Amino acid sequence: MKRIVIAVIALVVLLAGGGYGWLCWYGAASQDPTFFESDIQAFEEEDRIRPLAPGTVLFTGSSSIRLWSTLEQDMAPLAVRNRGFGGSQMSHVVHFAERIVGGGGPAAVVVYAGDNDLDVRTGKTAEVVRDDFQELVRVVNRLHPETRIYYLTIKPSRLRWDRWPEMERANQMIQAFAESDPRLAVIDIGPAILGPDGTPRDDVFLFDGLHLNATGYEGWTAIVRPVLLRDLGRGSSLPSTDR
Repeated sequence: MKRIVIAVIALVVLLAGGGYGWLCWYGAASQDPTFFESDIQAFEEEDRIRPLAPGTVLFTGSSSIRLWSTLEQDMAPLAVRNRGFGGSQMSHVVHFAERIVGGGGPAAVVVYAGDNDLDVRTGKTAEVVRDDFQELVRVVNRLHPETRIYYLTIKPSRLRWDRWPEMERANQMIQAFAESDPRLAVIDIGPAILGPDGTPRDDVFLFDGLHLNATGYEGWTAIVRPVLLRDLGRGSSLPSTDR
């Protein structure tokens, strides 16, 4: 029995070490934007097969967007397209911006990025995230001057709670920048995450304390959808996706 216990402990340690090693490798490798090339190619292929309908709203950014599996249903009757990829940072979204939003002339682009940028291992600051967002805005404005851009605030999370002050600072900087352009808007998703005590709720996250579960996405939907419907409406240019 003792040997079995020792073997189980050794296996757990080995798996934990391997998982940590994979996370370290992924964190380093994903700093290079070309790491996500296959994701972007998949988006381009989808657009080739299923071109964007007029009035489509593009959601792009990191895995919090990519894992939003109910996005189309949650945003109905707006037509939406999910362009979330990997553990991307704001800088990655900027790097691929022309290929993500270049064709079709979306009615709006909804961006969630900055969370991974401000992981303690990157060394980035709130100013870097703000500057990258400004560059993204310049790219989108050049390609589609009439397209609205919505910034979803960086969410507080259990895993990165120690980085929340810097994340909140980035949110505030981008809010100040957005006030200078009527095509820009900031949607604060914090109320869907924070509990009465001002800390992240346990019931909105997956086991990792970072990514959202179904309850978390329900909270995001309750905040994001009304804003988009108010601004973009149900005009004739927006194809209905009512079920």
